Amino acid sequence: MEILIRADDLGYSEAVNYGMAKTVIEGIVNNVGVMVNMPATQHGLDLLKDVEVCYGCHTNICMGRPLTNPKLIPSITTPAGFFKSSKEYRQAETDFVVLDEVLLEIEAQYHKFVALTGQQPQYFEGHAITSVNFQKGLQLIAKKYNLKYSGFPAEGEPLFINHTKVTMWMESTDPGYDPFLSLQKMVKYSSEDAVSMMVLHPGYLDDFILKNSSLTIPRTLEVEMSISPKMKYWLAENNIQLLTYDDL
Repeated sequence: MEILIRADDLGYSEAVNYGMAKTVIEGIVNNVGVMVNMPATQHGLDLLKDVEVCYGCHTNICMGRPLTNPKLIPSITTPAGFFKSSKEYRQAETDFVVLDEVLLEIEAQYHKFVALTGQQPQYFEGHAITSVNFQKGLQLIAKKYNLKYSGFPAEGEPLFINHTKVTMWMESTDPGYDPFLSLQKMVKYSSEDAVSMMVLHPGYLDDFILKNSSLTIPRTLEVEMSISPKMKYWLAENNIQLLTYDDL
C-alpha cells in the first residue's frame, strides 16, 4: 500500500522548524510545505540543507507580513500592514478576498520560494484559508507556471493531483487527537482507487507559536509519532510505502 505524508508550516517559527526538521531527518515525513514570508523561513530551510525532501510552496495570506506592498492588497491586509487573521476569514459572511489582489501576493510568494530554494515548488497549495478567490488564485498561478496544484477538497470529496485521485486526511483539531491512531484509521479506510494523504503540522512550541496559533499540543504529538520506532515498525510490518508529490 502507498500513502503520502505531508507536513505543513516550515518557517512558522524556529521551534516549529526544529520539530519539523526532526520528523524529516529522523522520521517518516518527506513532503514539507514552506511558508516563504515568515522571518524564520531561512532558518527552517537551513536545518534541512542537503536533506532529500519534497518541497511545496505553502502559500500564506493570514500570518505575518505580505511580500507585496500592503497598499496594493487592502482586502487581505490590516492598516498596520499585516495579513488579516485566519479568524477574520472564518468569521466573514462573504468572501472578502479580491482576486486581482491575492494574485499579486500568491505570485510574489511563488517567486520568493524559487529564490530561496533555487527550484520550482514540487507542489503548490495554500495555508489554512478556504476562500474561493484564494483557491482560484492558487489555481491560476499553478497553471501559469505549470505547478502541481494540491488544493482544498470539498468536504468528503477527493482531490485530483496530476490526474491522481487523492483523499486528504487531517484530524489534528479533533478532541483527544492521537496521530498514530489517526494514521492507522486512514489506512484502514483507504480506497483502492486513491492515494491517501495525511496532513500533519509537526513542530515544537515557542512563545511565537503559542501566541499566534490555535494548533499547539497536536504539533508536538505529531513530531513524536513521526519519529517513533513503533510507527516505523508498523509501516514496515504492513508493507506501507511513503510517497512524495513527485510520485503523483
